[in-house]
Amino acid sequence: MAWFDVAAKKLGFPSIELFVKAGSDGESIGNCPFSQRLFMILWLKGVIFNVTTVDLKRKPADLQDLAPGTNPPFMTFNGEVLVDVNKIEEFLEERLVPPRYPKLAAKHPESNTAGIDVFAKFSAYIKNPRKEANEGLEKALLKSLKRLDEYLQTPLPEEIDANSLDDPDASTRGFLDGPDLTLADCNLLPKLHIMKIVARKYRGFEIPAEMTGILRYLNNAYQREEFMNTCPADREIEFAYLDVAKKIK
Repeated sequence: MAWFDVAAKKLGFPSIELFVKAGSDGESIGNCPFSQRLFMILWLKGVIFNVTTVDLKRKPADLQDLAPGTNPPFMTFNGEVLVDVNKIEEFLEERLVPPRYPKLAAKHPESNTAGIDVFAKFSAYIKNPRKEANEGLEKALLKSLKRLDEYLQTPLPEEIDANSLDDPDASTRGFLDGPDLTLADCNLLPKLHIMKIVARKYRGFEIPAEMTGILRYLNNAYQREEFMNTCPADREIEFAYLDVAKKIK
């Protein structure tokens, strides 16, 4: 029995192992926003868990038997194999509940859909090789980012003084749904970070300085160990897009 199983059992925690995509060296954390999403959730829940990086080029036979035909991320929970990211998120929120574990669901439904199309717009932009289409795809990405920025700058109801006659100030909250990281952030932040790193590297694209809501949001994430310690190195993200990011012709 692994040390984390022993420790978890003594403290009354479930036995959890998360399998994530390995980096180019076969050992470090690789570029995979879905892997980081689950990694962040488990960290925020405060459970004891083990993380195993899986080299997709040399996937061990025992892992193929554990989750046949499935690439990471996947997870075992007290021996039960879970393979669907959305279902794993729901499972963890249902099983790891207060008072022992924090509730991570966003309070405001809009937080779950903020920035929902940013990654798709980025993917279309970065995969396009045609010069004549580049400007239009970049504008579409900027439009999507602007909507996200507006959400982050718009104060949430609890930030508004109901007794004040003045227009409410711009939001100063740290994350999508307030001062704390939620499931919505675990979903969006890894993708937003990838977009920032890859678009800068292969298109010279920077998030506009006037999008202060997004820049504040990312800077707050970079101060949190739940994000930084689950994030792949920039070089891993750049390497993952080496053949994906098409040169403009």
